[in-house]
Amino acid sequence: MFNNHDDNEPPKPLVVVGSINADLVLEVPRLPKPGETLSSTTMNVYPGGKGANQAAAAAKLGYSTQFVGQVGRDAYAPMLRTALADCGVDTSKLHSIEGSSGLAFIMLQPGGENSIVLVGGANTSEEWQIEDDVTAAIQSAGAVLLQREIPETVNVIFAKLAAGSKIPVILDAGGADRPLAHDLLPNISILSPNETELQRLTGLPTKTEKQCIAAAEALVHQGVNKVLVKMGAKGSLSVDIYGNVVRQKAAPVARIEDTTGAGDCFTGAYAVAMLEGKSDSEAMEWAGIAASICIQRQGAIPSMPTRAEVEKEMTERRKN
Repeated sequence: MFNNHDDNEPPKPLVVVGSINADLVLEVPRLPKPGETLSSTTMNVYPGGKGANQAAAAAKLGYSTQFVGQVGRDAYAPMLRTALADCGVDTSKLHSIEGSSGLAFIMLQPGGENSIVLVGGANTSEEWQIEDDVTAAIQSAGAVLLQREIPETVNVIFAKLAAGSKIPVILDAGGADRPLAHDLLPNISILSPNETELQRLTGLPTKTEKQCIAAAEALVHQGVNKVLVKMGAKGSLSVDIYGNVVRQKAAPVARIEDTTGAGDCFTGAYAVAMLEGKSDSEAMEWAGIAASICIQRQGAIPSMPTRAEVEKEMTERRKN
């Protein structure tokens, strides 16, 4: 858990720094083969992006959340800004720059599996605006949540800024397959990859739980305090610098509609739970239930559950 605030003070906000995209979702029967043209049954546009998804997840769970990011000056930008605000996210630090907003082209197959092609747009611009109000927000946060769909140099700046003020930093490893910057890991409190990302970061196999634990331990030895591994239908596990291993089973679901944003939902919910003082095991259970609700709906941000929904589901599961 994080030491977020004194009993006599209000909770400090979660500050999410990251990407925001317009998700163009194409429903397809399967992925096209090389050289093949495949028809889509429908196409929908949803707000998304790893940073925005995680901010929306936290805010819809009732936690004070600020978002730091960039959109372009295009037709998608107003929709993206409104979507976050409607979830309760403070968007005063979501800046507009020239050019296009980030886009994600998502091919959604029956059963909820998806394949994604990203166009970085404003997210990957090297002209990130790190102004005084953003610096002040980082230094007064309860925790800072980062992902890898923005330039790594920007993540390094924010991680160092937060760590220098003794603010916990959570890095979701999704969004890029390149190695982590050498000066990023020492400033990270919690690194959260899925199994594929864990394999890419370490070069070690991650097909079994034992292998995932060994790979997570390798990252801990590189300087990160804790590694939280998202394992989909197999649940999650965490490994920390003291050698503690915590396992949590996935919450079962009757059907899967769309897995887009499920990992982001998990990460955002986990951050909220830790800021509220839950133990690692409790936070992982809370996050797993939030993600289980998310995958039963379409879209990324629109699928994020409310606190009431998560608490109701948790109560029902504990009865059984």
